[in-house]
Amino acid sequence: MSEPSNDLERKLILAADNPASRPDFYTALMASDVFVIGLTDSTGEGVKTIPAGAKLSIVNWEKNDGTPIIPFFTSLEALQRALKEESNYVALPARSFFEMTLGSSLVLNPASPYGKEFFPNEIHALLETGMNHIPQTRVVQKETKVLLGQPANYPADMVSALTELLARHAAVKAAYLCLMHDTSTGEKPTLVVGFEGDQDLTEAMKQAGSVAADTAPKGELVDFTVIKRGEPGIGNYMFESVRPFYERTWGTKLRSLFGLGRA
Repeated sequence: MSEPSNDLERKLILAADNPASRPDFYTALMASDVFVIGLTDSTGEGVKTIPAGAKLSIVNWEKNDGTPIIPFFTSLEALQRALKEESNYVALPARSFFEMTLGSSLVLNPASPYGKEFFPNEIHALLETGMNHIPQTRVVQKETKVLLGQPANYPADMVSALTELLARHAAVKAAYLCLMHDTSTGEKPTLVVGFEGDQDLTEAMKQAGSVAADTAPKGELVDFTVIKRGEPGIGNYMFESVRPFYERTWGTKLRSLFGLGRA
């Protein structure tokens, strides 16, 4: 296998085998230029800024079952590996490409060792949130009694991936897991992850949602909530009855305080 051509390709390789690395890949993707097979009526090869009003024609391929799909690439080298004959190409920001092709299925780096297929709902989520899913916010409208406990089938893969991810977020002090069942609704129990922190947890929870979407047991729903000591509710149960599956170490806190990166 050839060496990755750029940082985006390096992050794609890491993300392929490690769910905790996927938020970094999505962030890098949305900030990168990508290459597509096609033509624009503006001058120059490999145009990175397409003037307003310019026409862009992008090549569509077909999967084995005849389904149309649009290929795109992390680098010119990845694009050339997929071609059997010389073709025109265009480089443009990934966000612009996703906006132009919204509603289509896409495939990144076909004919390369590492690639990914993107479905329309994933592209919509990337454009809206920067991650591969859109979380749904639920507000408890009235006081509700629920059953809380530990899951019989512990989601070890999800917890392992979340633990690795949260170690990169100094805002997170600790994270807890439990199973919650609202018997009044008749719905199945949900896994709940409680985040304790002393800073804004928005980014950490957004990335954690992406990881959980890929690693939660099939068919299991996962809720996230911020918990604070001294407040009633599910947080009180977690603090008193559950050991955190993740706790921030002093090393992580010190690296954050002094602006140091990970080793």
